[in-house]
Amino acid sequence: MASSTLCSFFISHALIILLLYISFPSNNPAAKHTSSASHHYRHHSRSPFQNPKLHQAYTALQAWKRVIYSDPSNITAKWVGPDVCSYAGVYCATPPYDKNIKVVAGIDLNGADIAGFLPEELGLLSDLALIHLNSNRFCGILPQSLANLSLLYELDLSNNRFVGPFPYVVLSLPSLTYLDIRYNEFEGPLPPQLFSKTLDAIFVNNNRFSNVIPSNFVGSSASVVVFANNKLGGCLPPSIANFANTLEELLLTNTSLSGCLPPEVGYLYKLKVLDVSNNNLVGPIPYSLAGLAHLEQLNLAHNKLTGIISMGVCILPNLANFTFSYNFFCEEEGICQNLTSNGIAFDDRRNCLLEKPNQRSKKECEGVLEHPVDCFHYHCGGGSTAIPPTMMPAATPLSSPSMAPGYV
Repeated sequence: MASSTLCSFFISHALIILLLYISFPSNNPAAKHTSSASHHYRHHSRSPFQNPKLHQAYTALQAWKRVIYSDPSNITAKWVGPDVCSYAGVYCATPPYDKNIKVVAGIDLNGADIAGFLPEELGLLSDLALIHLNSNRFCGILPQSLANLSLLYELDLSNNRFVGPFPYVVLSLPSLTYLDIRYNEFEGPLPPQLFSKTLDAIFVNNNRFSNVIPSNFVGSSASVVVFANNKLGGCLPPSIANFANTLEELLLTNTSLSGCLPPEVGYLYKLKVLDVSNNNLVGPIPYSLAGLAHLEQLNLAHNKLTGIISMGVCILPNLANFTFSYNFFCEEEGICQNLTSNGIAFDDRRNCLLEKPNQRSKKECEGVLEHPVDCFHYHCGGGSTAIPPTMMPAATPLSSPSMAPGYV
């Protein structure tokens, strides 16, 4: 059964690579030269390789094999001989620029538990459309030669031990659509350029990224962005609205976010999942969230949010799960008091909802509610770094939607 499943997995990935190649235009500047060289290679060489591309692939894969230190399943131990297309985890296909040859178009070593690093020679695999290396023990930094992979469409390096600053080499890959570098040891700031690339998915979670979330998001094509479990800090910038036309999932849990949630989050009209839990967010829920008609999961837990739970959020037509525990909310409007009756799973523990069980003490609530945050005077300076808000007088009532259209 296991071997049958593995075989099906490999076949499906080979088909994916082939389809990716068919969809690619012939944008390789060396295409004509390569085609001519391949013709010459086949007819005038006694080389065991069918074309120079496969010879280069052999050079690259053998160099990689030499810097692999642990391979429990002996996958790379079987990388022997000139027939690189028969190597386990290596997939060949016809490139878009020459239908008469085959090249190495994909590498999939997901879950192989291999230890080693990536050598510069991998840049010789210039026809790769996908690299899947998740759940291994690869370490070190990414080689700059990866910039040669002009056809690379998917790059999954997740759950490894890569280190160093954000791998800027990925920003030079013109065809890249899917980037997954989560669960590594990358550190330092995230480059703003990352969010201007034509990427469908951006996974940078569970690293050591710090500084702040870039403040100048420009138009992005991403449908999924996961920042979670980094030490980014600062505020979520209003320019998050530039993701509006594509973004469906935004996960910011445990990123040391501070400040208020900007009303511009409500402009992300395609959003289905919003998770800002385990941060230091303050102030009320933006009233604009009531416009997120596609929202299915909303997690605001473990922050310092205050004010009311607006009925506009509770009656969102697709909302299935609403978690707002461990905050300082003091009131629930209408149907929000009984979300179960609306078929919504919820968690409202440890707030200041006097008529509900498992709430904070009166003393704990008073300490926060006597000093509500005015989000209209809460500014982020220096690249979204939070500046402490001016506390309003205790006698000033919480803003209502009619007084403050941007917030609940």
